[in-house]
Amino acid sequence: MTPWELLLWGWLGASMLMAAFWLIQLRTHNAGIVDVVWSFGVGLLAAWFAFGADGLVERRILIAAMTGLWSARLGVYLFRRVMGESEDGRYKQMREDWGDKTQRNLFLFFQVQASWSVLFAAPMLIAARNAQPLGWTDFAGVAVWALALGGEMIADRQLQRFRQDPANKGKVCKTGLWRYSRHPNYFFEWVHWWGYVLIGWAAPYGWLTLLGPAVMLFFLFKITGIPPTEANALRSRGEAYREYQRTTSVFVPWPPKEKTA
Repeated sequence: MTPWELLLWGWLGASMLMAAFWLIQLRTHNAGIVDVVWSFGVGLLAAWFAFGADGLVERRILIAAMTGLWSARLGVYLFRRVMGESEDGRYKQMREDWGDKTQRNLFLFFQVQASWSVLFAAPMLIAARNAQPLGWTDFAGVAVWALALGGEMIADRQLQRFRQDPANKGKVCKTGLWRYSRHPNYFFEWVHWWGYVLIGWAAPYGWLTLLGPAVMLFFLFKITGIPPTEANALRSRGEAYREYQRTTSVFVPWPPKEKTA
């Protein structure tokens, strides 16, 4: 199949999957499942693209394995959160804002997520078309991927342990990596996408792999990442979180500033 055919079939599959889970959230009343489906969906799309691409077989297997591990780790983590907690504050706010139009808008939101999953898997398709022999850029890409995955796992586990302690209810997590960044999990998630840039740079139109980290950065800062997360934190933690904002880097891990008087 051509790259365009792979993208089209991938989008159709993602759209159907999101529609099915929109129906599931009708019963569970927890729209957070969309994040789980997105995570697993990107991994499935990357495997589909790696299977259908015409690049070096060893590199296609490598890309499928990398994205599969990343997707499984993130998807399982989010699934446990969705199943173990009430609906995320971001989606509760959506329901309040949308009122009677909630389900119609959620269906559209789920479908937009399907398109986004194809968009974020596209760099893997480009990388999988790289027919050059494996070289140092591939090994560098794997190293970046491993570093980012490890950092994200550590950040998620630190936050999970903090939330599980009843004594921390209503408090701001400032332990481990969260002392140096308000969103270390997002930072390492962004770093992860640079691994595919290194692996796919020599492919036809390899420069387009830059869309992965570029679009992810835009989404994290402007759409689905930092803005709604921080708005929810301010509603639930108030002045404690404002002080955290004043002293701690928003994204890149960095030594915290002195507390204000």
